[in-house]
Amino acid sequence: MDNGGCETFVADCRLRQATELIAHTWDPLVLMALRRGTTRRRDLLAGIGGVSDKVLSQALARLTKHGLITRTAVPADHRGVAYELTPTGSSLAAGPLAALAQWAADNGEAILPAAPATHAAPAARA
Repeated sequence: MDNGGCETFVADCRLRQATELIAHTWDPLVLMALRRGTTRRRDLLAGIGGVSDKVLSQALARLTKHGLITRTAVPADHRGVAYELTPTGSSLAAGPLAALAQWAADNGEAILPAAPATHAAPAARA
């Protein structure tokens, strides 16, 4: 079996490096949202349900730092910026992340945790 060039899964293993790229909850969602093309930050914020402004900013900075997305000024708006996938980011989003998304769609019911038991309200103290 090929271990991605790692005899042991040491700290500098390529597989570990790759999984760290998507270890943050929102990073894969941002990458998948950017598959549609160049997108303004405010449109990402509106289009990714549940992400906060602060967390989106952190994800964008992290993905830019890792070379998966680029940040460019929007010519029509001197204050606006837009984000787009780099070729590396595009290959990650269109390849492994798209496969993971399809796997999740196909197996979502099987991987859902069991519904939590209903907890009774604590008894009132007399």
